[in-house]
Amino acid sequence: MTLADRRAALQKGGSGSSRIQAEDIVIGKDVLELISSAMYVDPMTIYREYVQNAADGIEAAREAGLLAEDERGRVEIRVDTATRSIVIRDNGAGIPAGQFESRLTAIGGSQKRGTKARGFRGVGRLAGLGYAQELIFRSRTAGQKTVSELRWDCRQLRTALRSTAFTGGVADLIAEITSSALIDGTDFPARFFEVELRGIVRQRNDALMSVSAVEEYLSQVAPLPFHPDFGFGDEIRQAIGADALCELDIRINDGEPLCRPYRDVMSAEGQPNLTLHAIETIEIPGVDGGVAGVAWVAHHDYEGAVPNVLHAKGLRMRVGNIQIGGHALLEDLFSEQRFNSWAIGELHVFDRRVVPNGRRDDFELNVHLSNLINHMAPASRDIAKRCRTSSVRRKWLRDFEMHGSVAAEKLEILSQGSLPGRQKDGILAEVRQTVERMERIAGVPELERLAANELNPKISAIRSQLSGLSEAGDEGSPLAHLAPPRREMFEEMFGLIYECSGSRIAAKSLVDRIIQKVR
Repeated sequence: MTLADRRAALQKGGSGSSRIQAEDIVIGKDVLELISSAMYVDPMTIYREYVQNAADGIEAAREAGLLAEDERGRVEIRVDTATRSIVIRDNGAGIPAGQFESRLTAIGGSQKRGTKARGFRGVGRLAGLGYAQELIFRSRTAGQKTVSELRWDCRQLRTALRSTAFTGGVADLIAEITSSALIDGTDFPARFFEVELRGIVRQRNDALMSVSAVEEYLSQVAPLPFHPDFGFGDEIRQAIGADALCELDIRINDGEPLCRPYRDVMSAEGQPNLTLHAIETIEIPGVDGGVAGVAWVAHHDYEGAVPNVLHAKGLRMRVGNIQIGGHALLEDLFSEQRFNSWAIGELHVFDRRVVPNGRRDDFELNVHLSNLINHMAPASRDIAKRCRTSSVRRKWLRDFEMHGSVAAEKLEILSQGSLPGRQKDGILAEVRQTVERMERIAGVPELERLAANELNPKISAIRSQLSGLSEAGDEGSPLAHLAPPRREMFEEMFGLIYECSGSRIAAKSLVDRIIQKVR
């Protein structure tokens, strides 16, 4: 019984139920927009999707013995601002000519589901449809003479989506806007897959066409090797496993290979250096055994939020060494969310039941994800404790430096030798009290590491200067040559200047000028 037959039966008062037939179900053309431009709202995600597919193709080549064990997969990206085009090519296994057209026009029919591949929904390759005028796929497998090519006309797609005259479904629309061919392979590698986006649509700050912006983005999300200046790279590789990392050689416009953003000493213009002191690794067990994931956390001085320009802020999550979401994905782990921005680290997910959502900006909720999050809670508490300890330490240091500045200012006034005895004795007593406060601060546990090498020597220097001034008496006073009555007059006047002035620095400057006149 067709849908029309059921409707007629219901109108006649009929009852009962029957299975809906597949031919009665309509899948409209708008589905194509929903799973392409409407899903990938951040233009930069096209690089993540195509690099992710490249990583899967490269691992397929390695499993087939087409890449040596110690040979890195390579992804070449060419950004041509003159023609506003982007080409992303890998040296993976490629797609056989007999499967090329059907695999690249299938929607949600990926052959990767159930495998170790990173992508499995069969829609990621459509990410570029909303950002170019033409989307072209090309590939060749080992031993294949010609190159397979499939073209998507993105302008025609947008026209059809807006048109009320086009009433076909999604399959009709794909057939309308695509064309395939076998082309001469002379100028192409013996084995490859590539995607070309022609006529890139200008979006916001045109980041898609900015080589520096693409480098910054890929350094965070792509499966790249650690930089040679990051001394903890080998320790992390050993904890996670080199196979799981699948580090690729990715180059843009024949430049140097891209690397992850982490360094032992991370610096940026206008920002203080951030030094990583140690790495902590955490192995997370699965709900029913095995290893669900491995995390690493880099410890530093926790002096505040990691600057955005370092591209390393926050605990991040990765699947197949591809970043999922952004730096704030795990901020809810922290009792104070701001402490996540003080952290540096990653959680690499191994449990395949922890599944990224369709947009890959978060994960599908299930017990296996909860297991990972729960096991990361102690690490977040430790980071928060370090942040608070660092905050307390900085407060004590600020107080110490403030007292030191006050003591130095008062010692400079005493060194003038121009105050009356009672006022001099009062300031000497104030300096002694300030030094005692500095000694108490130097004794707090949070400053134990700094006390011996930095704080105590400063205290000793002030005490030494204080002792010298106490013993000096009136010797060396710039007023010593004056007759006692005249000297006492100036000392009383200078004392009044210090008492009545709102700024000791300004008062000292005035007293210095007067002393120069009376010498």
